[in-house]
Amino acid sequence: MNPSQRVLFAGTRQCTPLAGRLAPAAAAGFTAVTAWHGDVAGADRRALAAAVREAGLVVTDMECIGNWLPGHDQATGGWADAVRGATADKFIALGAEIGARTVSVVELLGMEWDPAAQARAFAAICDRAAEHGLTVAIEPVPVGAVRDFARARELVDRSERPNAGIMLDTWHFFRSGSSLDDLARCPGELILSVQLNDALDVPEADLNAGMMRRLLPGAGELDLQGFMQALAATGTAAPIGIEVFSPELDALDTEAALARCADALDLCLEMAK
Repeated sequence: MNPSQRVLFAGTRQCTPLAGRLAPAAAAGFTAVTAWHGDVAGADRRALAAAVREAGLVVTDMECIGNWLPGHDQATGGWADAVRGATADKFIALGAEIGARTVSVVELLGMEWDPAAQARAFAAICDRAAEHGLTVAIEPVPVGAVRDFARARELVDRSERPNAGIMLDTWHFFRSGSSLDDLARCPGELILSVQLNDALDVPEADLNAGMMRRLLPGAGELDLQGFMQALAATGTAAPIGIEVFSPELDALDTEAALARCADALDLCLEMAK
């Protein structure tokens, strides 16, 4: 398969400021980066966008809107506190300012699954993003209301928005018990972004903690070959890259860490053949 971009996702290297990730990412063979709020808050966004271009990179995703459903504002503790400021208006504006192509949406608080109401809320985000030329990717997360690939697909279908799609993450995909057959049957144009990582086969007792300690592809036991072949069957050309939250990776210097990430991405792309 031929992804449109080779992506270094922001979560992989939060210990290095975005500006400091650009040259090493390009040197390792990545063609794109993503940004989190912490990467751009307080920064000169015009200068940051220029630095991305000068490095020969693009910004694929602005990550991620987490405060978007009724009840999110009133929740407290844990993820609720972390995502309180992650509103659609704020992240769409930031994404547009740094030249992102997609803004991602996630539900981490474990709200009750209400597909009709949540599709309406998601569609409203899509409408606002469309005003800035952005697509919107819902990322299924096993601890949230949109817990698996099937629910994400339903949300996108119900939204009936041409700029709506799905962000896939292999850790979330397998920890939610999502179906490779369902993925293989998905129209490729609905897949907007793909995050690759690995883990041991047995799920962590605490999924919230487990998602913050992942492995590079090839270092774990997930069926990444099955995932990559199902992904290839969709015909998608979505940007694909590495998202690994790992203290061990953080302990390496940026150049060494990103070289390992690039090798892991190559390994996954070979699996798709």
